[in-house]
Amino acid sequence: LTSLYEAVAALRAGDCDLALAGGVNLIWSPNHFLAFGKAGMLSKAGESRAFDEAADGYVRGEGGAALLLKPLASALADGDPIHGVIRAVGVNHGGRTNSLTVTNPRAQAALIASMFRAAGLGPDAVDYIEAHGTGTPLGDPIEIAGLKQAFAALHEEAGSIPAPGSVGVGSVKTTVGH
Repeated sequence: LTSLYEAVAALRAGDCDLALAGGVNLIWSPNHFLAFGKAGMLSKAGESRAFDEAADGYVRGEGGAALLLKPLASALADGDPIHGVIRAVGVNHGGRTNSLTVTNPRAQAALIASMFRAAGLGPDAVDYIEAHGTGTPLGDPIEIAGLKQAFAALHEEAGSIPAPGSVGVGSVKTTVGH
């Protein structure tokens, strides 16, 4: 996601006409498995179950992805297929916490709300969020708390009332690993 942020920044600054954003995760050593296992972070069942009552940790996964990015006006002028439009992008640290593995829901909420504002979107503009989804009993509730705080703030600003269950939340990590 940081590469996406940097690519969008370069395109907006006019530093390039096209940008590739991507990332790769390769597991070269068992050391991470051993450390994460000792810390109780890995699923004992061998299945990642993000946002599930049965979540007991995450499963490591390998993979890579890349996106070719181009300003919307250029893509339209060139007749390119458009699979999505990035209206706002941001990054942050997990916020001040007592542990490296625990994020701060207030920091997450602040970033999410600021991205909605930057994109000019109200809280009702989204019906699904692809979330981090750690698949851990500690991480998933913290992420949901951050989302709830962000949407509460956005609804308060808009003078609207959130409809229960109006935004679906999921994580592809349940399928491909972390």
